[in-house]
Amino acid sequence: MKQQLILAALSSTLLFACVSPKKLHEAEARYGQLNGAYLELQGKLRKCEQDSKDSADAYARRASSYQHKVESMNDQVDMLKQNNNQILGQLKDLSVISGSQAASIQKSLENIGAKDAYIKDLQGAIARKDSLNMALVMNLKGAIGNLNDQDINIKVDKGVVYIDISDKLLFKSGSYDITDAAKNVLGKVAAVLNNQPNIEFMVEGHTDNVPFSRGVLVDNWDLSVKRATAVVRELQNHYGITPARMTAAGRSEFVPVSANDTPEGKAANRRTRIVILPELDQFFKLLEKPEAGGSQPVPPPQK
Repeated sequence: MKQQLILAALSSTLLFACVSPKKLHEAEARYGQLNGAYLELQGKLRKCEQDSKDSADAYARRASSYQHKVESMNDQVDMLKQNNNQILGQLKDLSVISGSQAASIQKSLENIGAKDAYIKDLQGAIARKDSLNMALVMNLKGAIGNLNDQDINIKVDKGVVYIDISDKLLFKSGSYDITDAAKNVLGKVAAVLNNQPNIEFMVEGHTDNVPFSRGVLVDNWDLSVKRATAVVRELQNHYGITPARMTAAGRSEFVPVSANDTPEGKAANRRTRIVILPELDQFFKLLEKPEAGGSQPVPPPQK
């Protein structure tokens, strides 16, 4: 046994002795590259997990808010039912109930039932609309990839999807000509929007509060409008988005997202925002569409 161990040790020594220093250095360099790539991928994975958690937390807060509203309305319905049952109990003690009184009570009870069904359908429609918005946000984030969060930000606020793109990605200082780097970003956004042909959106130009005037541009109003129309024109001419789906608007310096008293604040305010407009018609179609195997749609109860 001892002789076998000695032979194994001698074999390992001879094997490593046969490997040239050059190959050893190459192997070490290759290991360093692979290890660096592994660490980079681990960092990207953690960032993706954090982004998904943030989106899920925002959705959970919205869902909780809607649930509280629905519970409040259900409480009102229960109170109305209790009041009507109390009235019916009192009427049973009376010797005579007129036909018109009985019909009025019956109509009131039917109206309560319709309102209860309407609340449930409304709750389902809100949940489906929120699901569509969250799917759109995830598709946009997946298409755009790992751009710096300071340069592009996608969020849902009060049921509306916003895409904020820093002007340093889109334009040179004081210009409204689209840069080559911007075409890459706009192309990725356009690919997602083209997959949702029923979505309409507004492109808003925003500036900081530094006064601006150059050539035909009188002030920040002109600059913000020109930048919005430049983005709309790019989406139409180069990415085939139907012009009827788009609106261009300039907001100048008057809707800031940060204070203009620091360079960082000014940079945050110089942005182009794409606003996915609320689809009210689509929302009410969701409300009217019955679930498979469910009851027929219930119209809003009459006042």
